[in-house]
Amino acid sequence: MIIHLDLDCYFVSAERTRTPYLKGKPVVVVKSSDRAIFSSKDTKSVMTESVGAFTSLFQHEREWQEFNPTHWKKEFMDEQGRVHGIVIARSYECKSYGIKTGTTLSDAMRMCPDLLVVQGDHLFYQLLSTKLREFLQTKIPLLEQYSIDEFWGDLDGWVEDEDIHAFVSSLQAEILKKFDLPISIGASSAKWIAKLATDFNKPYGITIVPKEEIEAFVSPMSINMFPGIGKVLSKRLGSYGIKTLGEVLKSAHMLQSWGRVGQDLLRRISGTDNEQVNPFHDRQSIGISRNFTATMERDEIKRRVIILSRHLSHTILKLEVNPTTYHFKLKYNGGASSGISMTIDRVFSETLLRSIAIETIIKIDNLPQYGIHSISLSASNFTSEHKPKTFSLFEAQEDEKSRRLSEQVTKLRDKYGVDILRCAIEKG
Repeated sequence: MIIHLDLDCYFVSAERTRTPYLKGKPVVVVKSSDRAIFSSKDTKSVMTESVGAFTSLFQHEREWQEFNPTHWKKEFMDEQGRVHGIVIARSYECKSYGIKTGTTLSDAMRMCPDLLVVQGDHLFYQLLSTKLREFLQTKIPLLEQYSIDEFWGDLDGWVEDEDIHAFVSSLQAEILKKFDLPISIGASSAKWIAKLATDFNKPYGITIVPKEEIEAFVSPMSINMFPGIGKVLSKRLGSYGIKTLGEVLKSAHMLQSWGRVGQDLLRRISGTDNEQVNPFHDRQSIGISRNFTATMERDEIKRRVIILSRHLSHTILKLEVNPTTYHFKLKYNGGASSGISMTIDRVFSETLLRSIAIETIIKIDNLPQYGIHSISLSASNFTSEHKPKTFSLFEAQEDEKSRRLSEQVTKLRDKYGVDILRCAIEKG
């Protein structure tokens, strides 16, 4: 049997562990940017383990202050009194007001005048998630972390099917007692049915779907409830008048003709996909991005690109991978953006990334009349061995020398912090 565990309103629940006053009240967590990374002063940054695409590997420690209903204004209200910011999590008490993830803070406050606003603290959420995972690993022999607030566990050979409910009930209660975190748990013979079972009964629910009951369980459900059916696939199914998962199963012949997409969907909905709980995932990409108050100063943008390059380089070197594809993106005031992807098959080093990033950002900055408010850098297509297909012997020798230097610098930063060695330009 496979179980799926999903923390209820995780970011809000995490905040409530250190601020009980927030319990039972309408609360939103609003996205904030880790702008300490751009400080000219020494700061303490922390590289955490990956716990999902929503979070960055690098966050800076900030002193936590007791909750104050007006603290949010410093981060999310400008000098003219205009409120900005996006809701990234909301408590269940917000549901009746129509507040959703993605709602602007200004709209959310209009919808609920008594709303309590908390500035997001992603480092805290990541570290708490890691502690929970370490605890779950003592209870579940095979555990897969799907995101910062979701896990799968394989209980085959560990817990008998007839004992599943007692096991998950005890686990749910222990998590609440130990971490003060409410969690919903679903169980079934297949991964995606277990996840569907969790979503079916939140918050703080337990739903077990035996193999022989899967079809009856899924049939009446809307296609939009199934994880993996996004807007595009939902629209395609809807064009054939398919509205429920039961109708998807009855249309098996048609979906088979859709190739792998349709076939995989059928297997997941019917619970015959046989996907295993996988505790290890190969990383597909590494990235870093930051939003900030828009600036017209291109020298400042260059400085920030160098800082982000340093942090991204440290991550890449720590993970001992050699990327060959890079992506760079700028976002401007007014909603415009400019980006580019490129393949560079050379031995990775911080020097290489920094030079590529500076040159590329200048190249793609095609709206100099607008202020820039976001920079994103990422790397992908990793090779484990540093054997690039370079055609220049001199280039290869210089790359190898830079790589060795970067590795020594990484050791120093591991010991003394990622800010211990910086370019002169970073201090402004």
